Amino acid sequence: MSLLVFSFLASLFVATVLVRSAARHSGKWGDHQLSGPQKFHTKPVPRIGGVAILAGVLVGAIVAQLGNRPDHVKLWLLLAAGLPAFMSGVAEDLTKNVSPRRRLFFTATSAALAIWWLDAALTRTDIPGMDLAMPWAPFAIAITIFVVTGVANAVNIIDGFNGLAAMCVLMMLTAIAYVAFQVGDMLVLWGALTLIGAVAGFFVWNFPAGLIFLGDGGAYFLGFMLAELGVLLLHRNPQVSPLFILLLCAYPVFETLFSIYRKKWLRGISPGVPDGIHLHMLIYKRLMRLMVEAPADRRKAVRNSMTSPYLWLLCLASVVPAVLWWNKPGVLACFLLLFIVCYVLLYWSIVRFKTPKWLVFRR
Repeated sequence: MSLLVFSFLASLFVATVLVRSAARHSGKWGDHQLSGPQKFHTKPVPRIGGVAILAGVLVGAIVAQLGNRPDHVKLWLLLAAGLPAFMSGVAEDLTKNVSPRRRLFFTATSAALAIWWLDAALTRTDIPGMDLAMPWAPFAIAITIFVVTGVANAVNIIDGFNGLAAMCVLMMLTAIAYVAFQVGDMLVLWGALTLIGAVAGFFVWNFPAGLIFLGDGGAYFLGFMLAELGVLLLHRNPQVSPLFILLLCAYPVFETLFSIYRKKWLRGISPGVPDGIHLHMLIYKRLMRLMVEAPADRRKAVRNSMTSPYLWLLCLASVVPAVLWWNKPGVLACFLLLFIVCYVLLYWSIVRFKTPKWLVFRR
């Protein structure tokens, strides 16, 4: 638990310094763009929360080394592998001049480094037919890089409201830590606990007030670390089903895949073009109906924070069965299918203005 505590304190301290420094310098590092399809904050907010999370993980790695814990060197290698993903995201946060393609390239580079340094490659998927090709190393490496990059990008996509991505990642990391404990994988357990502490320290400032954002640096780094811990857990423990990780990450992953389908096939636009009809945005616009006597900015801020718990519950709907049946592929596959059906039904009910009244929040 010392890893969790020290990483939490380090992240909280750095986040506090960043928030106060940004306030003193009139939002020097803030997101000043307040209009657009994916902008829901009412004032400039620093987008470098990923720095606090990185600091928390760094302190966790130091504590692991000072405690001479087995595999602490691998924790350092995992952290080092994630730096290209982190740095490309931070560069975008500060300059607004790093394209999504470049960020994905550097995240793929991070995944490749993890394969090289940690042998963190998938060897099985529990998907009929695909496992026949997994013994071929180039195919396994390509699939691993694709999966890790995809999960990192998916976490970035759901990072739209105060506390949304951070809490979802916290739940997923807790699930990974639990399964790692069950199978006795201390490397994955320590890595997960370190990240849990780091994200929790950031979360204090991120929800509900939204005084600091993850930014692309934090989102890509968290997504990378989440995916890599999942890959390491599968690679090192054959009793864990690959569908455990897939179901665990069902919400951000399916949100991304559904968005690609929706944009490319239904709207005929590039999947890279931002729009305002992701599921979390529809919940904000159509389910958060606050009838309060308050300035417009205040109502917008409250709606922002109250949107996230809806999506936390959706994420939890995949995390809970993943934890309960982490070694039973058949059961996991059934719950994955159920999650997809529920997601699609929920999305289409909201987009067609047929949402059940009990889902609409009024105050």
